[in-house]
Amino acid sequence: MARLAPDPARTPEAVIQVYGARVVGVKGIFGVHTWVAVKPYGESAYTVYEVIGWRKRWGASALVVHQRVPDARWFGAAPELIADQRGPGTDELIAKVDKAAREYPWADEYSAWPGPNSNTFTAWIGRAVPELRLDLPPTAIGKDYSGTKLIGPAPSGSGLQLTLFGLLGLTASPVEGLEVNLLGLTLGVNPFDFSLKLPVLGRVGVARAFGATPIESQDEAMQRE
Repeated sequence: MARLAPDPARTPEAVIQVYGARVVGVKGIFGVHTWVAVKPYGESAYTVYEVIGWRKRWGASALVVHQRVPDARWFGAAPELIADQRGPGTDELIAKVDKAAREYPWADEYSAWPGPNSNTFTAWIGRAVPELRLDLPPTAIGKDYSGTKLIGPAPSGSGLQLTLFGLLGLTASPVEGLEVNLLGLTLGVNPFDFSLKLPVLGRVGVARAFGATPIESQDEAMQRE
């Protein structure tokens, strides 16, 4: 456990967090596995939404919705916090996350490259819940996969993305900045948070600020009203 997630036993507030960690083996040089964790107001555990490719070997769906520690290591790799959303309205966003996850169109498909994979799933959530302002790292190979859809919003749900099966593409967004996708590898620059996006290395720049703020308790909100 990386201690990036608030302790649900001591944190009544609703929380949404997105994590990424390097994948197992040589593929970890280039890519990460990403997942989404949510905790509604007052709940004592996190629900994690993720796509796990090897489940296909058993004939099961690659999409998993289960309760687990949200910031646990991924087969030894330390997780990185990619997005953190709290505050008024977070429970409503959790409902949108759940709905989008259950409508994910490639739950029975998996391809590490160029997708659909775990990062394709997380990008699907980002597009469905643009309030998260999700800026996936350049090492999230598969985030640009959109099937036969060539034009649409960026994974953050904002801006515009042109993509050819996740192999070639161009993204321009006020969240992601400018990105070029070449054979699944991302190069880019984000002038909005002063960072470069590079294959293998990932995001290089100033520490990301999420803007997550503690929210008042339900009782405090009722007293204020």
